[in-house]
Amino acid sequence: MQPGQMAYDKGTNIFSPDGRLFQVEYAREAVKKGSSTIGIKYKGGVALIVDRRSLNRLIEPKSTEKIHQIDEYTGCATSGLVADARVLVDYARRVSEEHRVNFGENMSVEMLVKEICDAKQQYTQGGYRPFGTALLVAGCDELGVHLFETDPSGALVAYKATCMGIGRAAAVEVLEKDYKDDMEFSEAMKVGLKALEAAIEEEPQADCIEISVAEEGKKFRRLSESEISGLVGKE
Repeated sequence: MQPGQMAYDKGTNIFSPDGRLFQVEYAREAVKKGSSTIGIKYKGGVALIVDRRSLNRLIEPKSTEKIHQIDEYTGCATSGLVADARVLVDYARRVSEEHRVNFGENMSVEMLVKEICDAKQQYTQGGYRPFGTALLVAGCDELGVHLFETDPSGALVAYKATCMGIGRAAAVEVLEKDYKDDMEFSEAMKVGLKALEAAIEEEPQADCIEISVAEEGKKFRRLSESEISGLVGKE
């Protein structure tokens, strides 16, 4: 046990003397060890790019789904504990569907993300362990194109481009250097794949990455294998 930590890591509702919640910080560590996940906005859309390689060579890469569709125009990528992510994705789908049934319209992306974060935050107060996962939520609504990151604590941040998971620092360095507002799709993909390469420290392979996009006036969709192959390796 580290000096000053004492027994303050025994519960999610116990603050240390310096105002820290250690269980929440441990949950963030789980996210840092998750799959490298890039989110990047471009002119009229936003893309999610995920490394879905496995350390076990016997596992089929296609069987590890890292990007999930929430509703017609919104989806998310996850990093951290897979089971925790699945629970939150199911919750988000239910909340979104209930809103559509009750009000006859799709839930705005920001409202949906706040609902997810409210659920996360309750787990930092009620004596349960925090969700050991972070979500990058991408979608389009009448207010425009959105990219949000949710933290295990229940905090949310809107980004133009970001990374979570393994290699985050290296990827963010690339994004800060090369990202430009209103990039075209092809240019954004080059920047995003370059950031992913920095994160995983090797050239991405088409069969080991997953890409989905949300674009204004179009439904959230996954890129096909042929589309991904056409993007990977382009200069």
